[in-house]
Amino acid sequence: MMMGNLKLDILAFGAHADDVEIGMGGTIAKYASEGKRIGICDLTKAEMSSNGTVEIRMQEAEKAAGILGVKVRRALDLPDRGLFLKEEYIKKIVGIIRFYRPAIVFAPYFDDRHPDHGSCARLVEEAVFSAAVRKYDENRELPSHRPDTLYFYMINGFHKPDFVVDISNEMTKKIEALNAYESQFTKGESTFDTPLVNGYIESVEAREKLFGKEVGVQFAEGFMSKKPLLIHKDLLGEKR
Repeated sequence: MMMGNLKLDILAFGAHADDVEIGMGGTIAKYASEGKRIGICDLTKAEMSSNGTVEIRMQEAEKAAGILGVKVRRALDLPDRGLFLKEEYIKKIVGIIRFYRPAIVFAPYFDDRHPDHGSCARLVEEAVFSAAVRKYDENRELPSHRPDTLYFYMINGFHKPDFVVDISNEMTKKIEALNAYESQFTKGESTFDTPLVNGYIESVEAREKLFGKEVGVQFAEGFMSKKPLLIHKDLLGEKR
């Protein structure tokens, strides 16, 4: 996967490989097909996963990224189950934001059954703010950068979204990307029993179907925003 300095339209952060695919794989596939430059950054290497290994998870992550059309995927080496709000962790995330200079940043929503997902949200929110502060970590060569906005996607939760993205044409690709994580979602003889191997992909599909039903499409992904959204022609029912 490309590792060079590429200015991104969208940069999505997750605590573990597969977080981003669960929450917004369809949205990524949608905008990647339109030529947008999209990157994923996994904060950890998911070394605490009950199933699979770090090596297997990284291979699966690359396969999933390829399916969705992601331009770059990075994995930081922050500790799985140790994503505490530390300055050294914030600085590493700031470095990624300043390097790829994304227009939009995504992170998991704060309210989630897995503590790492909420911790990832807090770390990324801090980093997005600090990345724009010119004198923050000023000894580094990378200049400051302020993304246009920060949005939050859902992983395990089912919350009332602030907005949704129609992924009716991308749902098949999203499921294909999730199925790339065989170690996590496929139940075998030696598989440790976790919530992920008991119909998890089907539950994600059902959630996106419910979000789609709310807006009159087949499937949609829901997102949260801390800032008001500016509506243009959509207010009159016109599709952009």
